[in-house]
Amino acid sequence: MQGHPAIITVLNEVLTSELTSINQYFLHARIYKNWGLAELNNTCYKKSIRDMKQADELIERVLFLEGLPNLQALGRLRIGEDTEEMLQCDLDFQQEQLPLLKQAIALCEQHQDYVSREILVEILEHEEEHIDWINAQQYQIGVMGLPNYLQSKVGE
Repeated sequence: MQGHPAIITVLNEVLTSELTSINQYFLHARIYKNWGLAELNNTCYKKSIRDMKQADELIERVLFLEGLPNLQALGRLRIGEDTEEMLQCDLDFQQEQLPLLKQAIALCEQHQDYVSREILVEILEHEEEHIDWINAQQYQIGVMGLPNYLQSKVGE
């Protein structure tokens, strides 16, 4: 089935975002693991795996629409040097991703591509959930203080 060129283009833009996210979250996970922050490692690692599955779904959809998935493009990674900065980098990345997803969803609706729209809506829901999680971590740091917060994230 040949898809609309604009849909293929926007799906590739979202794919670029997901590929970037995979790398950022995977590296943050491994930094947390190195620091002994098992809970943060697990959360970021699972996020990178979820993003990989979402990227796979986007690749399959672009191929189905007879487009060529672009796996060569990668956005700028935002890698923090401490826990607070890493959380803020992830939040900034997530917040920049939302408008792209909403634009892509609207474009799919405009061209009546409801299958692509559904894929994008699921991705948007996961990204919004992760933003909520980051906000909760930043709140906990504010309330507990960084040393107590970090101590609570050690171990499994």
